Order: sequence, then C-alpha cells, then structure tokens
Amino acid sequence: MEVTAPIKDLKVQVTNKQILSIALPITLAIIIPQINMLTNSIFLGNLSTAALGNAGITGVFYLIFAVAGNGLNNGLQSEFSRYAGGDNTNAFKTILAQAIRISLQLAIAGILITWFIAPFILQQVADPKAYPQEMDFLKIRIMGLPFLYLFQMGNAFLVASLNSRYLMIGFIAEASINILLDYLLIYGHWGLPAMGFNGAAVASVIAEASGFFVLLLVLYKTGLKKQYALLTTFKYDKTTTKEIIRISTPLIAQYVISVTTWLVFFIFIEALHDQTAKAISNTMRNVFGLTGVFVWAFAGTCNVMVSNLMGQRKEDKVLDAINRIMIWSFGLCALMCLLINIFPGVFFSLFGQGEAFVAEGIPVIRMVSTGLLLMSIANIWLNGVTGTGKTKVNLLIEIIAISGYLIYTWIFMKVHYVSLTIAWSNELIYWSTIFILSFLFLKSGKWKTKVAV
Repeated sequence: MEVTAPIKDLKVQVTNKQILSIALPITLAIIIPQINMLTNSIFLGNLSTAALGNAGITGVFYLIFAVAGNGLNNGLQSEFSRYAGGDNTNAFKTILAQAIRISLQLAIAGILITWFIAPFILQQVADPKAYPQEMDFLKIRIMGLPFLYLFQMGNAFLVASLNSRYLMIGFIAEASINILLDYLLIYGHWGLPAMGFNGAAVASVIAEASGFFVLLLVLYKTGLKKQYALLTTFKYDKTTTKEIIRISTPLIAQYVISVTTWLVFFIFIEALHDQTAKAISNTMRNVFGLTGVFVWAFAGTCNVMVSNLMGQRKEDKVLDAINRIMIWSFGLCALMCLLINIFPGVFFSLFGQGEAFVAEGIPVIRMVSTGLLLMSIANIWLNGVTGTGKTKVNLLIEIIAISGYLIYTWIFMKVHYVSLTIAWSNELIYWSTIFILSFLFLKSGKWKTKVAV
C-alpha cells in the first residue's frame, strides 16, 4: 500500500549535522557499487591477468557514458535543489519528467556510438589480441545504459529532496544481484553457462535494470511519488527542458572530456604491451572507487547545499558551507588512504596475482593516494562552482586542467617513460589545477547573483 510522506522543510542549514545527514547516506549508497566493481575485478583477476587488464580499458570506456549521465544528474540535482530552497516543490514533477526524456535520448545515442562507431576507433588503438574480447564485452555492457540513467535521475531527486537515506535500497539491490551473477556467469555455476569475461557484462546489465525497478518501488512505497506527483505526466515542457540542458550540457561535456582523457591514459598503458601494468592500473581504478566514495558523497552534498542556499538567497553562507564540507571530505579520504597504504599487500592479494604484482603495485598506490587527497579538496570546490549554476565555468576549468594533464601524460608516457608510478603522477597535475581555478573563481564572488559574469 502506498503511503504519503510527510511534508517537510527542504531549506538546508550550514551545520555539520545537516552536511552529514545528506552525505553519509550518499556515501553508503556509493560504496556499495564500488564494492561491486571491486568484486568484479577480483573475479576477473582470478580468471586471468589478461581479463583483469582488459577490464581496465572496457571499464573506462563505459565510464565515459556513465559519467555523461552523472553530468546530467548533477545538473538536475542543482535544479531540484534550487527550487527546494525557494519552496517551489511543485516544479519537481516537471523537472523529473523532462530529465527522463533527455536521459533516454542520451542513452540511445551511447548505445549507437558503442555499436557502430566505437569498433572503428578502438580497433586502431587497442591491443589486437585483446580487441575482439573488449569489443564483445562493450556491446553487451552498454545495454544497461538506459537503466543506469533512469536510476541516476531518481537518485538526483532523492538527494535534492533530502531523502538520501533511501538511496541505499536501490544500490544494495543492484550490487547484490551483480555480485551473485558475477559468480554464476563468469565461472558457470548452478547450471548456468561459464561466460568468462562477458559474464561480467551480462551480470552488470541485469543488475542495473534491477536497481532501477527497485528505485521505482521505493518512490511508490514511501509515498514520495504521490507527495510530489511524480511520473504523472511526461508532456514536453520547452522551458524546463531548455533550462536542464543549459545547466547540464557543460557538466556532461566536462565529465566526458575528463574520463575520455583517462581512456587515452589507459590506451597509452595498453600500448606498453605489459599485462601487469594494465592489471595494476585497473586495480588503481578500484582504489579511486573505494577511497573516493567520501569525496564524491561530499561533492554531491556541496552541489546540493550551495544550490539550495542560492535558492534561499543566502549567498553569504556559500563559502562557509564549502569549507565545512571540504574538511569532512579531506579527513575521511585521508583515513581511507591511510588504511589502504598500511595494508597494500592485503589489498593487492585480493586479485589473485603473485608477489611481483604486489611489489610493482605498491609504489603506484602511494602516488595515487596523494592524488586522492588532492581530489578530496579540489572536487568540493569544483562542485561548489556547479552549485552556483555557473556550469560553463566548470567546463572551462576542466578544459584547462585536462590540457595540463594530457601534456604531462604525453611527456611521461610517450616521450620519456620512466615508470608506471610516474605516469600516475598526472593526477597531481590535474587536481591541483582544478583546485586553484575553482578556489579563485569562488573567492572572486563573480558567481553571486548581484554581480555580472
């Protein structure tokens, strides 16, 4: 039976309690799929070193499309939060309806690109031996994109409406199904076929579809659908659609550019024809995922709180909110980095590789940890820019940072390759630039409504 959720004040306050009430449920929700991805890599690592290495480039390729949805999600979250701060929750149903239409169009484009354009691109740059397996995987994996985007849209609503505690339900369902199906389909248990590498792709698609349907159930059972009249109409609204596209397009471009350069980095690693380097780099992706959960949760919180404060016309509270959130982000990220650096051997041993793999991986994990600490600060300030609605500035900051990243990567991967550890130091260049530019923009006050940009 559907219940009606109580009406509550959606204006945020700049307090540690408010910050944690938004961020901690997001953290728990984010860590579940990261554990899921880690489990994926563990299964594949125990299948073979080649499978673990191939999961790196295919994972980053899919991540390009996943973060495009994340860009739309962040723009949508910003829109929801601004209306929430302005006490206009009647707009929620229209915003969500238009976002669903946009996200499905984006998902169809991603599927078509992967099936018909990506083969020509990857064939030119991928390891010829790995290419057929990588492409087969991607053609299956991309079919989960519509469900992922719809899931992200629903989650944007839950966070902005201060119902982030419900996020965990969908994520737990998705991760549980994925881990079970990884075990069954990669190795072929319970009478199911042993699909190997492709089994991980099939498991992920089914899990993403399951997560979306569980989210729908949550909206119905909590009464949130009824309270905000969600999904009652999908009539095209030109004004709202244009506003979502205006806010989200620079963010989508920012995220896609960022991860595309990461794909370039993985392609450079693949060009080394070193399976161990590929496998270590894929485990670094897991380090970013696990250690970065607090960073992304507090970054999302920053976006929501800044947007909400802007809607309340409390612009004088924005920098105070960002500083408070940054302290929490850095502190908890530092704790995660400390744990993973005290026990690096335990972490690497999960992937079923030998002592040589662990020895080569430890210096890389030290470098990546330094980059993560920088990210824990920079990402908060960057999401502060997002929350102000100046998403074109986000894109400009991203372009400048990526330019430095690519130049540095080219020098130390192609011109003068020293080691994998030095190659991964490109993260320091990237996040330092992000922080400096975001900090200077927000300190300038040019984002305030009374100041022309």
